[in-house]
Amino acid sequence: MAIPFGRVLTAMITPFDSSGAVDHGTVWDLARHLVETGNDGIVVAGTTGESPTLDADEKVALFRAVVDAVGDRAVVVAGVGTYDTAESLRLTAGAVEAGVDGVMAVTPYYSRPPQQGLLDHFTAIADASPVPLLLYNIPSRTGRRIEVETLARLAKHQQIVAVKDAVGDLAFTTETVNACGDDLAVYSGDDLLTLPMMAVGAVGIVSVAAHLAGEQIAAMVAAALNDDWSRARRIHLSLAPLCRALFAEPNPMPVKGALNALWQPVGEPRSPLIAASVEAVDAVKEALAAVGA
Repeated sequence: MAIPFGRVLTAMITPFDSSGAVDHGTVWDLARHLVETGNDGIVVAGTTGESPTLDADEKVALFRAVVDAVGDRAVVVAGVGTYDTAESLRLTAGAVEAGVDGVMAVTPYYSRPPQQGLLDHFTAIADASPVPLLLYNIPSRTGRRIEVETLARLAKHQQIVAVKDAVGDLAFTTETVNACGDDLAVYSGDDLLTLPMMAVGAVGIVSVAAHLAGEQIAAMVAAALNDDWSRARRIHLSLAPLCRALFAEPNPMPVKGALNALWQPVGEPRSPLIAASVEAVDAVKEALAAVGA
């Protein structure tokens, strides 16, 4: 199977300054840091990037900044999906102009469209996009799952090449791989399920934990691809407490708190999210110290 966006991508946080504005200098630094620590690509303005609190101009400026920061050293995928098809199309045009390598579209949230509505929405984005499209299936946040039959129909579109599977159900992932075959690459959208999903056919991960443990995650993925399942399992088990700790409070609160403590200031999440608790950040630190490769 072709691997459209690489094996390990980070769903990058959006750094903010003390006034709450996007901190483009830190965006630049973080994008480069991620590429230097095991990442093949970066997903910009997704869930972890706080897309619901970013306006369209902020998103397009982010796309430009990350493309400029990483150049051709990594794939840049722009989060363009909203609950409004017309707005998603406008964001797609802005992302393409900014020079991204691909776009990601989440299942429309709040309105909970039927499967035909999902098919029409994603097809409209794919028809308008000259770059490949990554679907994002995360029913816990959107209230609607892209069903396997719909995924199989969408996979026939030339521009729809992959899905970020955050359904949290290995049986569903198995059915997706069976139904879509080589037409749709499956990426894990859940750090804790990356290795189990790769065992049934996923090609890689769109990760939160790779902000902090990119090299270890890349080593785990490489071991699995080389059929060294014993090593891959050891790394997976060492990463599990970190993956748990990063989601003990709503994402991206813990990862932002950890980056503030362990890397450099990235600001706090925008309201209605809040800063991570001291306990949550301490749990991330403790779990990270135990990660091995």
